[in-house]
Amino acid sequence: MAEFTMELNEDQKQVRDWIHGFAADVIRPAAAEWDEREETPWPVIQEAAKVGIYSLDFYAQQFFDPTGLGVPMAMEELFWGDAGIALSIVGTGLAAIGVVANGTEEQIGTWIPQMYGTPDDVKVAAFCSSEPDAGSDVGSMRTRAVYDEAKDEWVLNGTKTWATNGGIANVHIVVAVVDPGLGTKGHASFIVPPGTPGLSQGQKFQKHGIRASHTAEVVLEDVRVPGSCLLGGKEKLDERLARAREKAKSGGERVKNAAMATFEASRPAVGAMAVGTARAAYEVALDYARTRTQFGRPIIDNQGVAFQLADMRTQIDAARLLVWRASWMAVAGKPFDAAEGSMSKLYASEVAKKVTAQAIQILGGNGYTREYPVERMHRDAAIYTIFEGTSEIQRLVIARTISGMPIR
Repeated sequence: MAEFTMELNEDQKQVRDWIHGFAADVIRPAAAEWDEREETPWPVIQEAAKVGIYSLDFYAQQFFDPTGLGVPMAMEELFWGDAGIALSIVGTGLAAIGVVANGTEEQIGTWIPQMYGTPDDVKVAAFCSSEPDAGSDVGSMRTRAVYDEAKDEWVLNGTKTWATNGGIANVHIVVAVVDPGLGTKGHASFIVPPGTPGLSQGQKFQKHGIRASHTAEVVLEDVRVPGSCLLGGKEKLDERLARAREKAKSGGERVKNAAMATFEASRPAVGAMAVGTARAAYEVALDYARTRTQFGRPIIDNQGVAFQLADMRTQIDAARLLVWRASWMAVAGKPFDAAEGSMSKLYASEVAKKVTAQAIQILGGNGYTREYPVERMHRDAAIYTIFEGTSEIQRLVIARTISGMPIR
């Protein structure tokens, strides 16, 4: 187990600089165009695949970094480039985490490569959990999966929403209810292979921010998948459901469901995304304040501006430390006794919204125009307090964890 440190080693610094270079040279120049087009930036994803950033190997190397800092470091640099394009590059990762967290070795080896494709034929994947009536309240999920024992197939029916890459993905990971009587403990995750009949894209959402990332509904109508597409396999599911039923009878401890296990593993990474966006806006504001003159001097000479920048930098650094701590704790196997993962996501996402708003204020009228990137960064930052658990849900998780009480 690596000791916690705030100093990157030489290998990590080289990786960080490599990703930063890609973000500066490839992502940033394309950011405004794809934000306006509101389309998946396939050419940029392909460039990322060609250099090795969009690949299973790259994410595996960062994921298995013994310090835990590989993933947050990579996320921060990519989202420093642009949040919409970066999410298009890393969106497949949430589906991949779902497979790694719940799948067998055979499923991991078979399906994760198909999520990414090749540099000459890139693919994406989608993780489908939220529903029109089940966002924060995963217990209200209605998508059902029924086992057809005669054919060893699962039949899926329902509608998913807010799915990154939904409908355009090569592989969809779908969370569905297999035992309604168990609430969230009766959920399981399924792989829907490419070209499976019955799966279609519903509404594509026109969003406030992260517009280069495709977000849509996924409609499942009698979608049949082989028994081997149940993540973890049926034997493991039956054992888990039996334990859940027994604990429900005895009033025992709750069992985590598949969707929540995926989100729990990804929350510090989302915090790192927010840090990247906040840092980008802060740097634009700092540079502007140094060069913009009013009344014969740079505006940074005014305390009102200088103090804002001081607060922005302090908050960004504090957010990064929370993210790094949670990431290190996760890889070191230390329990989140105070919901440290949720803490990191909550604070970093709130900082991103605040810092990007302050950046607009420092740039004044220029900051409100699309001539400068802080307007886009502010729109992008709004998502961090919403997706993968709203700020309100993060506070609820933290409060329940530190109090031990079922706060509602």
